[in-house]
Order: sequence, then structure tokens, then C-alpha cells
Amino acid sequence: MRMKDHLSPLLFINIMASKISFQYALHVFLFVIPSCTSIDTTSLNKSITDNQTLVSSAEKFVLGFFSPVGSLNRYVGTWYNNVRNQTVVWVANRENPLTDSSGILTINNSNLVILDGSSTVVWSTNVSTIADYSSARLLDSGNLVLSSGDYENNVKVVWESFDHPTNWFLPGIKLGKNARTGLDWYLTSWKSPNDPARGDFLLRINIQGIPQFFLMKGSDSRWRSGPWNGKRLSGSRSMDIEFISTNHYVSNDEETYLTYNRTDTSAISSLTLDTTGQLQWLTWIKRSQTWNPYWSSMEDRCDAYAECGAYAACTTNRVPCECFHGFEPKSPQDWSLRDGSDGCVRQARLECGKGDKFIKIERAKLPDTSIAHKVAGVRIDECKDVCLNNCSCTAYASADISQGESGCMIWDGDLIDLRVFSDGGQDFYVRVAASELENASVRKKKRLKPPLMVLVVVISILLGSSFLLAPFISYRRRRQLRLQAQRETSQEVLLFDQLGRNIAAANNFRDVNNLGRNGTDDSDFKLCSFATISAATDNFSAANELGKGGFGPVYKGKLVGGQEIAVKRLSRSSGQGLEEFKNEIILIAKLQHMNLVRLFGCSIEGDEKILIYEYMPNKSLDSFLFDPIKKALLHWGKRAHIIEGVAQGLLYLHKYSRLKVIHRDLKTSNILLDGEMNPKISDFGMARIFGCNESEGNTNKVVGTYGYMSPEYAVKGHFSIKSDVFSFGVILLEILSGRKNNSFHHSDRYLNVLGYAWELWEGGRVLELVDPMLGDSSPTFELLRCIHVALLCVQEHAADRPTMSDVVSMLGNETIALPTPKQPAFSLWED
Repeated sequence: MRMKDHLSPLLFINIMASKISFQYALHVFLFVIPSCTSIDTTSLNKSITDNQTLVSSAEKFVLGFFSPVGSLNRYVGTWYNNVRNQTVVWVANRENPLTDSSGILTINNSNLVILDGSSTVVWSTNVSTIADYSSARLLDSGNLVLSSGDYENNVKVVWESFDHPTNWFLPGIKLGKNARTGLDWYLTSWKSPNDPARGDFLLRINIQGIPQFFLMKGSDSRWRSGPWNGKRLSGSRSMDIEFISTNHYVSNDEETYLTYNRTDTSAISSLTLDTTGQLQWLTWIKRSQTWNPYWSSMEDRCDAYAECGAYAACTTNRVPCECFHGFEPKSPQDWSLRDGSDGCVRQARLECGKGDKFIKIERAKLPDTSIAHKVAGVRIDECKDVCLNNCSCTAYASADISQGESGCMIWDGDLIDLRVFSDGGQDFYVRVAASELENASVRKKKRLKPPLMVLVVVISILLGSSFLLAPFISYRRRRQLRLQAQRETSQEVLLFDQLGRNIAAANNFRDVNNLGRNGTDDSDFKLCSFATISAATDNFSAANELGKGGFGPVYKGKLVGGQEIAVKRLSRSSGQGLEEFKNEIILIAKLQHMNLVRLFGCSIEGDEKILIYEYMPNKSLDSFLFDPIKKALLHWGKRAHIIEGVAQGLLYLHKYSRLKVIHRDLKTSNILLDGEMNPKISDFGMARIFGCNESEGNTNKVVGTYGYMSPEYAVKGHFSIKSDVFSFGVILLEILSGRKNNSFHHSDRYLNVLGYAWELWEGGRVLELVDPMLGDSSPTFELLRCIHVALLCVQEHAADRPTMSDVVSMLGNETIALPTPKQPAFSLWED
């Protein structure tokens, strides 16, 4: 028989009908007719051939034969139907590919099987149930379900693809173990991007102690989730995206698993394990036709040079490993080189029964729970006594923070792999000797109190002698300031020398010329020689100069292997350059995101301080946006893609990176474009790293660019993540209008883009803001929504502005209602 390319998801793939009544056969015949152009009435066998597919009822998923990019092998798999680039989420015959297009998917002996051209079974569901009637159906969840039964009995599910996930964790899939059936639900990576066979990495649950998930490569743990704490996995923010998903965790005698449901059913968003061993939460952005990462397991790992060991926390501060209070590094000489692999040791031994105390660590990812156990039915304050009565107990924490701190977890050994987040996590209590805390208190309070008469005499002498000593004190003060400046200069030199040695040790003195032709290597950061960079830039020739900023000039360079790079050379006359240089190394070397410019390495020799970046052939956004000719290349699709990319980059900096970062100098000239016009945020010299307890700050030294600065920062020096949101709003209006912020004039007033947009908004003529270069073909609804979001971002009061998480959600989900914006700051100046 002949079939359409797309068959109904309710179609019976194969029917074993040896005992089926005529009425039932007739029912099947009538049911199949709508999907067939003709049918052989003498046979009820149905199969899916290589050129046919099943499509779920709401057309969300497709099942059929496919070949990965770069491969000629054929596989049966499931993929998203409404995603432009075929994204396969499940593969049946991943270990046994077909070598041609002769394969058939059918039902044989109550099993779903794949046959090759010689009718050899290359894959089967391998169920033992024998039934007169079997059917397979593709659900809108992406789950392929095999059911069995007969005409008179209820149909039951005997096999489903969700019980055998590959590398995608779709809503409804379980990750965990079923003790009753023996099912082990886990993810495995593809072997390579063009080979879906089982790769080196897997994500599975470990039920030893208190269950937790591990991302493994062989026996090597690459990432640990921490235990479920009633709201989330304590060591991961991957599943803590409330506007996308709702998580469910089940743990009982029969099964332990984690699953989730989407809160926004229109969103296409899931967790995937890629071939490099990175676990990512990806969301499909329809406007830009790309997958964008909200989270990566790499962001929840410690610093690359920091394996903190026992009784130490990996933090989001500049120091990657910190000993708990009452502990000290076991090997101080290694600790100074940012290697805490030996961890920390107690400064005083525990004295069970003699009043040990506890220190509280806030926002913690709980340590390895394989040595922990739960105590049910106790409050968190009672858990303290439970731990004190157990001499082997080293720490405790709440087992469920969602139910009034109900139940607790107890650790009975060394505390390994603990991290402190800037947000998220939970309180964790570590046991220390009371004597250590008491000694610390005594050291602070122990002071001699002189008699009152002696104190009065001393004060009188000091006041009387101060007039005589004032000239000498002034001279000494000036001399100390000079010496301090010299010491600071010397310390800077030592800092960079130490930095150079550390980077060199970490990378075995691998030179940046070791980068391949595609700019990749086993290491993320390289230390290179000044001679190499000088040769790459033709001795910093003027012909290779790309631009110049407060830091110093930037040059284009080419390495021996042909890789193009951008070289930023610290200007010796720059007052801010040294600080910016340190800041960029600290920041960019730790940040990994597709919308942040990549730092390849640095050079530190003598007075030369150089940073090496990936080369961005299309330079900066402003070079396109404000050029009357080049801006024609920025059609609405490109601009929407750039808006989305910048928003994702900022969201990563504010919420999902290893460090909580405020950029403080976001503008169109600091948004670089690669060869495919993908935006990348650059220039982190002015950026501010937030510590664990920080969410905002103040400065007496306002840096950045007027016109992009928020009012609270420009006037009072107060900055927060909302400062970057304001800058993003200005950039968004510039992208939409195609004009610089300061290029709007109106009679006797000077209006910037904020004021002009506001006047048009109030007058109901806001589309007049849109760049005429976009033409009438651009989607009006999207333009209006972007302008609306931009005006929300540039409101005068920081509390009124959305967060970048809100912005990304508002831009990506057209069903979210937007609040009415208030008048922007800095929208009007009178002449």
C-alpha cells in the first residue's frame, strides 16, 4: 500500500490479527482510511518505512528515520517538529545504525522492531508480553508508547521510550531508579555530534546515603547536584527556573526519581547532556531561531584550579577556596597557588560531650551526601541536639526547607565538595570545638583597662605634645605615603609575577600559538610570550590597529596556525589600565557563554600587559547600527537576534555565571559581532564582581559612558543589576530606532532616545520610533513589544525596572502581560 509522508499518531503500526473479529477488522480499516491514499484490504500489517514519519496529535514531535549531520547512517528517533534545525531528543537504534534507507519500523511478536533490508532485527523493545493486538503511538510529550491488549480487554502500556532516555531530559521523563522493576533512568551523551551511540558521559542518581545526581565520565565525577531539599537540588540552579518548569521529586521504598512539568506549555525548553559532558538547560527562541542556554553545569562547578577538598567551600568570590571558620589549610604552600586539593584541617579537635558549637554557612550547596543520613520528624533546631549527641556527627542541615524546616540531614564524616552561592542554596551547620570559638572571642575581648587617672594623664600629655609634634608628624605622613605608593607598585609587580607563574603552572607554559586553526585547545586559557604577540601583530603596526580605548590600543593579529586574534595592549599612561587588566583576567577567564567575548590568554612580561581575545570580524554593533549604508544589513531578524543574544549574555552575568557580575559600561560599542553577526558582550574592565552577601554597591568613582548610565549610578554612584538593565534599555531603543541616544532634537529642546520614545508612547505614535530602514515588512507586534520592554528597562527608579530574567521572559513569551511603563530618567534637558 501507499502512505502519506505523515501518518496519524493514532495509526496502528502493525496489527497481529489472527483472532480478531470481523467487526474489529472493519473498525481498524475505517480508522486507517483518512491517512491512506489506498489500502490493501487483504492485509492489516502496517509499517513505517524510511521516507515516512509519525507526527503527534498537536504536531509537537515527529518520529522517523534520520541521519545526523555529517553521517550517512540511518537511525530511528524523535525530534521537535517546530524547531527549524532538526533537534533529535531520543534515538532507538543508537548502537546499531542502518547503513542504507531500506529500514522498516514495525510491530513483530508484540514488540516494536527495526528491520534492515534483509529483515534482520537491528533493534527491539524486547518486551515479553504476547498480545493479539498491539499499537504504537507518539504522544505530544515526545513519549513513544507501545500498548497491548485485545478487542474485549483494556489496552495497557507495555513499553515507552521515556523509560529509556538518551541525552535529553524532557518533561515527564524520570531520572532515578525503580527498585521494584529494576529500571534505571539516566541520561547518556552522544559519542560525537554525528554519532548517537553511547558517549563518555552519563547523568544518573546515586542512592548511597542520601540520593543525589552525579555527572560522570567513567568513574570520574564531573559534577554533583546535591540532595533534594524540598524545593530544588541544593547544588544546582538548573531546575530552578520557575517560569519555565515545576519540579517533582519522589523517594520511597519502591522508587526514587526526579521529574518536571512545564509551567509554560508554549515554551520549548529542556535539559540536555552534550558530547563534551556539559549539562545544559536550553530554550528555543522562535524569534532568533536558536537554542539559548539558561544554565550549564559548568557554572555550578568550582574554579578550574580549585579542588577544595575537605572542610572548605568553593565560593563565588575571587578566592576560589575558603576554609570554614575554625579550620586551616592542610598544605598552605599549595593553598597559596589556588590548589586546595588537600583541603582543610581543624584548628582544635572536637570534644564530644564538652559543648561543641556550630558555625552556619549560608546559601550552601550541601556537601557529598554519601556519608549522610536523614532523621525524620525533627525540626531544624532539634537537629542540633541530635548531632551533638552523636560523636561522629560533623554537620547537619534541613532535609526539607519547603515544609517548615521539617526533618534534617546528618553527616558522619569529612565534608567534601561544598560550594557557597551568591543566591540559592540553603543554611548548613558545621560542628567545631567550643574551645576554638571561645579562644577567638577571648582574643578579641581581652584588653587591659587602665585606671581613670592614668587615662586622664595620658590624654593630657598627648594633647599637649601634639602641637609640638605636628610638623614632624606631617613630614612622617608624607614620607609614609611615598613609601606606601612604592610598596603598592612593588605589590602590583609581584601580583602580576605571581599571576603569570600560576597561569603558566596551570597550563604547563603552553603558548597561545598552540591554538588550532579553529581556535580550540585542551586548555581554556593560555600564557604566551610577548615575542609571539609582537610577531602576530607585525610588531603592533598601525595597519593592524582596530581601535583605542581608555585601556589602550587594540590590534588584529594572526597566529602561526592561521588563527585570527584581537590583542589589547595595556597603555603605560593609562591610570585605570592596570586595574582593568586584573579585572578582565579575573572575570573573563572564568566566564563561559556564547554571548560573551572569549579570552584566549594573556602576556605578562616586564612592563607589558596584554590580553588576547577571539577576533570579531564585524567589529562592534555601533559600526553597523549608526552607519547609513551598513545598517541596511541589519534587517529585523538580525536585530532581534542581537537583542536576544545581549539579553542572554546579561542574564548569564547577573544570575547564572560562576561570579555575579555587573558590567557597568554596557553600550553598543562594547557589543561585538562575530562572522555570523552573533553578539558578544566585551570590555569587562569596569565590571564589578559581587560577593556572596552582595547585591548592590556604591562608589565615589563613577565610570562608564553617560547616556547609558542609570540615574542612581550617574548621580549617587549607586549600582546594582538594575543599572545594567537601564543600559540594556537604552541599547534596545537604539537598535529599534537605528539612531544614537543623543541624536534626537526637537525645536528648542534636546531630547535623547528615551525622551523621544516616551513622547511617542504617550502620543500613541510609538511606531514612528522604528528605523525606516526596517520597512513595512517587520512584524508590528514584535516591534511594539520590544519598545514596551525597553521603556520598562529605562524607568527612573531601579525598583520599577524588571530583572534580566524578566526581560528574557517578556521578549521570548508573547503571552506574558506587560505592566505600563513610567516616565524614563534623563529623558529631557532644557537648553
